[in-house]
Amino acid sequence: MKVESRIFEIITVFFFIAAIVYTVLTHEVVGVVGLFLTGGLSLIIGTYFRFVSRRLEARPEDNPDAEVSDGAGDVGFFSPGSYWPIMVAGSAAIVGIGLAFFYVWLLVIGGVLLLIAVGGLVFEYHIRPAEH
Repeated sequence: MKVESRIFEIITVFFFIAAIVYTVLTHEVVGVVGLFLTGGLSLIIGTYFRFVSRRLEARPEDNPDAEVSDGAGDVGFFSPGSYWPIMVAGSAAIVGIGLAFFYVWLLVIGGVLLLIAVGGLVFEYHIRPAEH
């Protein structure tokens, strides 16, 4: 993940330099704040990738001399499927539409659905198959 962290670090530097140049040239507040916040958010992602890359073993993507065949095989472990994230996304979209148009009835429905979906996501359990 060192490649990904390097990409986000370069993007961070770009956004901070662009924010400084934009500040000097325009004196416009909203764009300056947006550029600095974008740089800060990319810094957060790059830092996260840097910390995660220290805990993982080197991948073929991190080796400049790697061949395509080095990346063959299983990619990793993925958790079993769950429908709760879809419910959370849908109810959050309903809340967003309710906020955009300020429909109180839609906010209430979306809020209730969001609470149910988050509760289901947090408290879901998976039955483990019997070990032989």
